[in-house]
Amino acid sequence: MTSETITATASGSWKLGDLIVNRLGFGAMRLTQNGKAFSADSPSSDRSRSIAVLRRAIELGVNHIDTAAFYFSPLRSANELINRALAPYPEDLVITTKVGPVRDASGAWRTPARPDELRGQVEENLRQLGRDHLDVVNLRVMGQESVSEHFGALAELREAGLVRHLGVSGVTPEHLAEAQAIAPVVCVQNRYGIDAHSADDDDLLRACGEMGVAFVPFFAIAGVGREQGASAGDDDELLAVARAHGATVAQVRLAWTLHQGPHVLAIPGTGDPDHLTANVAAGALRLSRDELAGLTRNR
Repeated sequence: MTSETITATASGSWKLGDLIVNRLGFGAMRLTQNGKAFSADSPSSDRSRSIAVLRRAIELGVNHIDTAAFYFSPLRSANELINRALAPYPEDLVITTKVGPVRDASGAWRTPARPDELRGQVEENLRQLGRDHLDVVNLRVMGQESVSEHFGALAELREAGLVRHLGVSGVTPEHLAEAQAIAPVVCVQNRYGIDAHSADDDDLLRACGEMGVAFVPFFAIAGVGREQGASAGDDDELLAVARAHGATVAQVRLAWTLHQGPHVLAIPGTGDPDHLTANVAAGALRLSRDELAGLTRNR
């Protein structure tokens, strides 16, 4: 498929609260390193190239960027790259951040944040991004059975004006219901992909649509590869659909994701300008009912 002139508007749009975004967005996790994310063995990215990718994303109509203060390498911070590349920010740009996970200065993972530590994480995102408020903050659930105290702490920051909208990430239906009883939830960000979803995941995706809550999969391209990135283990059906459309497998994976419902958003990440252009173009790829059925049946 031709990708040179296709912009993110081809993917359609959805609302995060009162904020309208194109359904094809950008994830900043891979901006700071080449290779496996969060790995001490992965070299830091080229700063000028990462900045160019971000600016090109805006040129291509991307108005939804997902990031976090814990997206960093020894030499790069995703938030600070975003600030350097895009400030002063376009009026329609929505930046979604997440809190909960903790990495120390060496990059090692530490005990997740307590409820009373979430304000500090929000303020660090504000500082790095150069903002006076955050558009959307997701609480990334890190194994806790209840989210009430953590989500309640974020609801207080929302009331204080530091956060406009709230979401949750890595959650069960029970987590979502618990959060919604405290404050409005505009999005659910869970792992989901063509070869990385279960019947329970499908049920949660559908439930979000019924409630008008955006469902925002991560690892939509990488699938089972997760932080490592996409693997070469694509089956014949997926390869055949890609050939039929003159598309890449990654584009088919993204298109399949967007076909799961009008409330489903995609936030593929990359540090490669060519991959960015191809990812955005996937928003225009339309799969037939038979193709969707075959891809889903053969997982």
